[in-house]
This record gives sequence, structure tokens and C-alpha cells, in this order.
Amino acid sequence: MNPAAEIAIRPMVAPDLASVLAIASSLRNTPHWSMAAWRRVLDHSAAPRRFALVAAGPEAGKVLGYAVACPLPPQAELETIAVAARGQRRGIARSLLQTLVCQLREVGIDELFLEVRVSNAPAIALYRGLGFVTTGIRPEYYLDPIEDALLMRLALG
Repeated sequence: MNPAAEIAIRPMVAPDLASVLAIASSLRNTPHWSMAAWRRVLDHSAAPRRFALVAAGPEAGKVLGYAVACPLPPQAELETIAVAARGQRRGIARSLLQTLVCQLREVGIDELFLEVRVSNAPAIALYRGLGFVTTGIRPEYYLDPIEDALLMRLALG
């Protein structure tokens, strides 16, 4: 049985934010946004309106991962994606991204872009496995430690 099959991918809601912040703060390669930033992600009146998903486990309130994309048609940027350490290597990030891609296609997005640390081999492998291609490098994009960002693109058409 596929472990990701027990996971429900659904829109992120305000009660998820404590879990989302806990996941983000526990991972080194993940942006550490403030609670205010996360609230803006969920603000449906904000422009642009973001797509924010969580991967919820079978137990009520158990968030194992999340993904956020910012659409600027005809393109979108994957702003962040993360899976809690206890949920990694179970296909959760893949499920989050596949669901996100479907939603972006439905609103006419043609391309999804992202940046990833050049040292984040597991993420790069995931992205390549889903069809992302490398489009360039952004030197010294990340801090703490200073590191280049690999730029990647997925055609959604």
C-alpha cells in the first residue's frame, strides 16, 4: 500500500498554521515565515491570491506537509513546500506538488517556477522526477549559509 494514500491533500486553513510553523521551524532548508506572513497566505482578499495546500494525516489536525504557490498568470512560483521529518520519503511532497499543479492548470497557469538550494539533492531529485528542468543559477541567493539557488521550471501545458 502507498503510504501517501492515507494522506489527504486539502486547502490550508487558519487552524493549520501552528502545525505549519512547527514544520517550517524544524527544517533547515525551509523558509521561516512569520505568523503574519502565513496569515497573508490565507487572506483570500490579498492580491495575488495564493494557492496553499496541506497534507493531512488520518488523525484529526495532523498536518504532515504543506505547499504554497503564487500565481501571476500565465506563470506561478512555488514559494515553499515542506514535509515534516516524520513524513518524509512517503510520497507526500510528490502528492502535494501533483495536486498543486492540477489546481494551477485549472486556472490557466502554463509554467511553474521555483528556486532550490543547490545542496538540496532530495528536493532537486523530486522536482526532476516530476518533470522540472533547470533554467539557471542565482548566485548567493540563500543566506545562513550563503548558497546558490538552482532555478527550475515545469511546463504545465
